[in-house]
Amino acid sequence: MKLKYLAAFVYFFYSFNSLASEPFIVKDIRVEGIQRTEAGTVFSYLPIKVGDALDDVRAAAAIKALYATGFFKDVKLKSEDGVLIVQVEERPAIAEISINGAKEFEPDKLKEGLKQAGLSESRIFSRSLLDRAEQELKRQYISRGKYAVKVTTTTTPLERNRLGINFDIKEGRTARIRQINIVGNDAFNDDDLRSLFVLRTPGMLTWFTKNDQYSKQKLSADLETLRSYYLDRGYLEFGIESTQVSITPNMRDIYITVNITEGEQFTVSEIKMAGEFPVPEEELRELILLEPGAVFAREKLTESIKLITDRLGDDGYAFANVNASPELDKENQQTGFTFFIDPGRRVYVRRINISGNDRTRDEVIRREFRQMEGGWHSTSKINLSRRRVDRLFFFTSVDVETPPVPDAPDQVDINVSVVERPTGAIMFGAGFSDRQGLILNGSVSQNNIFGTGNHLSVQVNTGSINKLYSASFTNPYFTADGVSLGFDVFRRNLNTSRLSRVQSFRTNTTGFTTRVGIPIAENDIVSFGLGAEQTSIGTFEDSLPRNQRFVDEFGSTTNNFPFTISWARDRRDSAIYTTSGTTHRLFGEISVPGGDLNYYKISYAQKWFYPITETFTFMFNGELGLGDGYSGNSLPFFKNFFAGGNNSVRGFDLNSLGPRERVNEDSRSVALGGNKRVVGNLEILFPMPFMKDDRSLRLSTFIDGGSVFAGKVELNEMRYSAGFAVSWISPMGPLKISLAKPLNDKPEDNLQVLQFQFGQQF
Repeated sequence: MKLKYLAAFVYFFYSFNSLASEPFIVKDIRVEGIQRTEAGTVFSYLPIKVGDALDDVRAAAAIKALYATGFFKDVKLKSEDGVLIVQVEERPAIAEISINGAKEFEPDKLKEGLKQAGLSESRIFSRSLLDRAEQELKRQYISRGKYAVKVTTTTTPLERNRLGINFDIKEGRTARIRQINIVGNDAFNDDDLRSLFVLRTPGMLTWFTKNDQYSKQKLSADLETLRSYYLDRGYLEFGIESTQVSITPNMRDIYITVNITEGEQFTVSEIKMAGEFPVPEEELRELILLEPGAVFAREKLTESIKLITDRLGDDGYAFANVNASPELDKENQQTGFTFFIDPGRRVYVRRINISGNDRTRDEVIRREFRQMEGGWHSTSKINLSRRRVDRLFFFTSVDVETPPVPDAPDQVDINVSVVERPTGAIMFGAGFSDRQGLILNGSVSQNNIFGTGNHLSVQVNTGSINKLYSASFTNPYFTADGVSLGFDVFRRNLNTSRLSRVQSFRTNTTGFTTRVGIPIAENDIVSFGLGAEQTSIGTFEDSLPRNQRFVDEFGSTTNNFPFTISWARDRRDSAIYTTSGTTHRLFGEISVPGGDLNYYKISYAQKWFYPITETFTFMFNGELGLGDGYSGNSLPFFKNFFAGGNNSVRGFDLNSLGPRERVNEDSRSVALGGNKRVVGNLEILFPMPFMKDDRSLRLSTFIDGGSVFAGKVELNEMRYSAGFAVSWISPMGPLKISLAKPLNDKPEDNLQVLQFQFGQQF
């Protein structure tokens, strides 16, 4: 640019030397040579006005100012009888940009990247911007491992001083990591160390994960993982000497070499503590995970510091500082640590500030908090409060910060920031089935009605097989201490005569239920329910004899008063994106004397979540169920347990597992259900690739097993399946899709490889 200004000045000096000796007063200004640019634009940048005295200094400044606009590639000044003539030659404008040969990226995406680099249609053309845009294109491709990419740029002049730009791209093949070498390791073999890396050589799934493509950021993370691996195993003097990344001349293969120094393995010699102890030293010492004589592990050291800091935070020392000072004995390969405790000033919570809750009332969030305003700061109570708010299922994220109060060193605020998710759904649908005829369904549900935290739902489903009309309401805080109260009203009509795989019968049930939930501990709730049901039972010519005998014994209409009691414990870290914790639910139902039925049912379900890594979570689900009659009666057939489907053993048709029976020799066997149920699921959960920050979408791979039994539980009759699943908490409700392969199916089993579930069952 300086050379350009110098050339302009030299040109001005020789072409306008008369001004140097004879300055004059500008009587008028005329602009020549403009095609697209308005004359007013030139005047606005020209630092000379009519009436100004023009000399060589001001003339040079004028030329420099017009060049600086970037609109012109040539500027000249002339004088005629006191009129200043500004002659300009405009730079061409970019009329169109075309990209050919792009396959890795969509052309529109590349054009957006060019726009960010300053090159887009309608802008003034600049060679420097074009060069920068070309480099930006190459950078985009290199980030995808295409180091052999070639970008050829051509410009085509068009009418009215415009220009067309074409980028011709030859992408070339993607470079792959062919080898990762680790040099200097003796304690661990190459395969074990390479397995720690995210980067790897081409494999079965690397086409999808792209982990066989070199990335500087991924390599840096892998090297830090390698460092942590050694430090967690006592190698305090471990170091990474150098890292070489080389690519073959054909730009197709990448070789990575990591040179390391392991050093000696250190053990812990002794643990000391120093400083101030607002909490008894013995209690803090118990939180230290390092043990004398054991191999040093940095992970345990870091966790020990965190545990001590959190424990001090529970007593109000929110800004406690804990440092572990090592004392190395290289001769004996030992290290001792002294934990220095600086508790700082004890602080209390001044105010809890809530933001982001546009619909949800503040009190709905505040009543979940166990940290009170005006109380001493408690780390455990704050963490518990965050988890409780997250488990409301009203928010996609819950963030809690504890900034100090300005000019008040003994106070902190708690800032709670939430992002609300849709908590209501309105669904209507219609369909036609050759078995059920016209089907109309619709539901209205709101888990956070009017922002109060109360739940209300109304559901209607019609069809010749299944009809449902129901309404439900729950107030989770009927009392200030968390006692909940709920009501259910329903009408269920079931007619299985058109289903060839299920025993044929008809039931019409009308009922009402009242529910009360009482919290007995921080994460434990005991619930009681009492309902009244009237069921009309009908059979058909192809009904099983056992169903007809039940109708003969109890009549076609039964009255039942089920009493339910349940215990639930929820210790998950999140209700939406669970990575750790457990849930337990024990449920019992018994018919109250005075009704026509005498039966009981007990079921237990538990889930255990364990984080394998930051990305993968292991989940185990186990369910047991037992039911029977009392006073000489049996369990009603329509109260049986069932298994099979998306919520139990995937890959098998809904409710199709367990004992089966034929109505006659010519008919197919149908599922009866049973009075015992066993279900287990092993599942590994992980986020959708390239969408790791989306907490509403999750993938999994699973192994399911289970069945129902009419008598003795026989494990050889269990059914197993394996497959993949995706779960999505969509704005319209939870969606779950599974693709399963039965592992030990038998000829009479009803299989259903692809299954999906939308919404929650009432």
